[in-house]
Amino acid sequence: MADYGAADLDLNITRDLSAFLSPLRLEDLPDETVHAARRGVLDWVGCALSGSDHPTITKLLSVLEEVGGKPKATVFGRNLKLGVLDAPIANGQMGHMLDFDDTHMGGVVLHASSPILSALFALADRKAVDGATLIVAYAVGFEAGVRAGQAAPEHHNGGWHLTGTLGSIAAGAASARLLGLGPQRTVHALGIATTQAAGMQQNRGTMCKSFHAGKAGHNGVLAGLLAERDFDSSGEILEGKKGFCRIYSRETDQDRILDGLGDRWEITRNGHKPYACGIVLHPTIDAMVELGKTSGVDAADVASVELRVHPHAVTITGVEEPQTGLKSKFSLTHTAAVSFLDRAAGIAQFSDTRATSEDAIALRRKVTVATDDTLQKDQARATVVAASGEKHETFIEHASGTVGNPMTDAAMEAKFLANASPVIGADRAGELRELIWKLDTVDNVQALTALCG
Repeated sequence: MADYGAADLDLNITRDLSAFLSPLRLEDLPDETVHAARRGVLDWVGCALSGSDHPTITKLLSVLEEVGGKPKATVFGRNLKLGVLDAPIANGQMGHMLDFDDTHMGGVVLHASSPILSALFALADRKAVDGATLIVAYAVGFEAGVRAGQAAPEHHNGGWHLTGTLGSIAAGAASARLLGLGPQRTVHALGIATTQAAGMQQNRGTMCKSFHAGKAGHNGVLAGLLAERDFDSSGEILEGKKGFCRIYSRETDQDRILDGLGDRWEITRNGHKPYACGIVLHPTIDAMVELGKTSGVDAADVASVELRVHPHAVTITGVEEPQTGLKSKFSLTHTAAVSFLDRAAGIAQFSDTRATSEDAIALRRKVTVATDDTLQKDQARATVVAASGEKHETFIEHASGTVGNPMTDAAMEAKFLANASPVIGADRAGELRELIWKLDTVDNVQALTALCG
């Protein structure tokens, strides 16, 4: 029996993690953790509202409205309610639709908030909860999702999209905490969520990439609700012989799951984006925006652009001739070109129109990319060579929006208002902003979701 794949190893990692997470209260969280949660909610709600009118969401909603459950949960920006299992699919996809949402890079590349918050807001519409409980559940989701990813270090290299896989684990843990499940039921929620974990990097640049985030939120809600009714699972879903860490990664570092638990809060190491594309592109954007502003070289006079980036950036962003806005978010050459041309990298720079514009195409064909193992993931070097032969160079020490160079609260507010105001109006956006900044004192989270509808 010892060789049987599901035989217990008695490591108690999933159980110990659940025993720590399930009883957490707001007073157990350091102030910086609570503030990080407020920032994360503010950022994600804005991203979801901004993504709510994307044509992809219209396609998705046409199906969910036809086949969905009882309308109980708010669909952001759409004046619509869907079933508690359906709303997370829509809101989660909205949040990740523009690739403008947060990214944790502490050993993983995870957009944690889209799965977690899409799950939590749906459950909060099902049954009233206070803001303090939602904040704790949000932090709990980060602990479970990020730590599971750290314990499976080759997970990303295997082709999995972590927002779909780790996002399911994160949303399951968060849902369990919001529902007030005890340690054993939390173990089951983790098991139910993890066995649904999926999402392939092959779908980068398509409608499916952001769909992974929505499905992960759905998976988490389903896991929590099933576990609440004593639907069981393996007690070793993370560390078991056939558990997540061993079958989703060629290498396993399962001790990372419990390492520093309670001392290090993963939500405080989250990154928030000033640019509407993958975080690995941000060093290049910073460099090219700076050169666009300071070099004095007109785009027509650029002879070549030379980039040096961390190897990880190339593995994610190797699209050379993107034909759509979604594909352009995975093109280093397009990103470098439009950042130089527009001195910006917002939603407009990654539209279908900009991806196929003549000036962007002409300049991106002058861009060459080299990898440099001495660079960190948040660093880049860029050189613009003018037709005269004159060179202009810059080095980015820490990209904007990363832990080493975080967005300020003021910058987060400005981003939120720019994303939310066109959808719900400036007055409601302002009211929503103030509510989120005091979320830990809010008696009923439905006050927040009502403003998002």
